[in-house]
Amino acid sequence: MSISASMVKELREKTGAGMMDCKKALTEANGNLDKATEILREKGLAAVSKKAGRIAAEGLVESYIHGGRIGVLVEVNSETDFVAKNQEFKDFVKDVALHIAAANPLYVTKDEVPQDTIEKEKEILRKQALNEGKPEKIVDKMVEGRIEKYYKEVCLLEQPFVKNPDMTIGELLTEKVAKIGELLTIRRFVRFEVGEGIEKKQENFAEEVAKQMGQ
Repeated sequence: MSISASMVKELREKTGAGMMDCKKALTEANGNLDKATEILREKGLAAVSKKAGRIAAEGLVESYIHGGRIGVLVEVNSETDFVAKNQEFKDFVKDVALHIAAANPLYVTKDEVPQDTIEKEKEILRKQALNEGKPEKIVDKMVEGRIEKYYKEVCLLEQPFVKNPDMTIGELLTEKVAKIGELLTIRRFVRFEVGEGIEKKQENFAEEVAKQMGQ
């Protein structure tokens, strides 16, 4: 049976589980919503949303340095110090730090993207669509679709996990919450790259060679 996006959305809203988990459960249940919900509950994934109201104030700050040129600090929170010492949790935090180094997100969630940034991006995308000759009546729908792609580029939780592109960081987080049994949150991060933001001096290659030859 073909599983539609609306079916996945309905199950996700009902259970709070990740999109990929919902799709897998619906496929396994042959499209039966109640059966899919039962499958998610058996796996512990449907209970994730119930943890959302809790407070996660413990956790770890992890660092990752790549080749001495890229450095990341990330804070991931848990509800208890006990979980913060758990190896599964530690490995997850390390994976998040590694991902940030590789994928270079700008924000953790969609909500963190400034509204003026979104409006500016929409205007650029709209002009691109019109320049491509797309009909005015479908441009707005195209822009919304491309904005979702933009979120996947700049928002950590929306990005495909570098070690497993079949799932997003958000889905990986949901999976860990279900497995560990506590609310986990990726609170903040900072990423440094050598030379980033510095305008490097550009020289004509011919002039550079001439200088080396003493001319």
